[in-house]
Amino acid sequence: MVTISDAQPETSPDRPVIFGEVLYDCFAGGPEVLGGAPFNVAWHLQGFGQQPLLISRVGRDAHGDALLAQMRSWGMDTRGVQRDPEHPTGRVEIVQDGSHHSFDILPDQAYDHIDADTACEQLLEFNVALLYIGSLARRHPVSCRAMEALQAQGHPAFVDINLRAPWWDEAGVRALLRQARWFKLNDEELRQLEPAAAAAGEIAAARALLEQNGLELLILTRGADGALLLSRDAQLEGRPPELERLVDTVGAGDAFSAVAILGLLRGWTLEQILERALTFAARITEQRGATAADQALYQHYCEQWGL
Repeated sequence: MVTISDAQPETSPDRPVIFGEVLYDCFAGGPEVLGGAPFNVAWHLQGFGQQPLLISRVGRDAHGDALLAQMRSWGMDTRGVQRDPEHPTGRVEIVQDGSHHSFDILPDQAYDHIDADTACEQLLEFNVALLYIGSLARRHPVSCRAMEALQAQGHPAFVDINLRAPWWDEAGVRALLRQARWFKLNDEELRQLEPAAAAAGEIAAARALLEQNGLELLILTRGADGALLLSRDAQLEGRPPELERLVDTVGAGDAFSAVAILGLLRGWTLEQILERALTFAARITEQRGATAADQALYQHYCEQWGL
């Protein structure tokens, strides 16, 4: 099991690479919050001291400047974030109705134009411990080529799908599945991907995906009902701890992904991964936004988990 050094990026031999969109979640009548599943995962991993390299693209605009400034303030390596003079930094318009959200993911954003050669050059200076891929980056052929170029290098892949209509196609998701070592989706996405099988039984449908694609681990998140972890010889289910208050569920799945990745890199047991990921994801739902700029929050869990 590969592990991550606590050293800075310049000297760390093994680092997780996070590929995909960075954008602003724009809440109706509310704030603009930095987001995008890959960005959120990278932010959390940085909070846990893992020095991820985020590969994405932002516009040469005020939003892009602000995003990079926030990354630097959090100590993140910004060398993998390309600048685009022609396309804007990504935006998603979000309308919240109780605990449910509707998303308008704007087309032709900077993260749709990640350059493959530039992305691959960033990986020459260190060993890639894990490659995280968000499926939304497949929607445009330019970023899709960059994704495929990184995958062709053979790094162990953690695939986190995001099936937002109309920005996904079944053939593309199936291709990601075949190349994944670890695969994460939620219960709604399982029903979208395997409607007949999921209707007959959620666990059986998830296990079929695991076995048919030779996955090492499948993670199925279920919102307030917790999560399911499946491997070739294990099946674990868990529920999140009780919340003091529910504020915002956006980003809970990304928080879960980040801790799952942390556990995979650190060699945790599946029981530890499940319990710790559920705990951290629940904590993130007690605040507005998908990330927290509070190092004390991450330090609390680092100490609790012996990092």
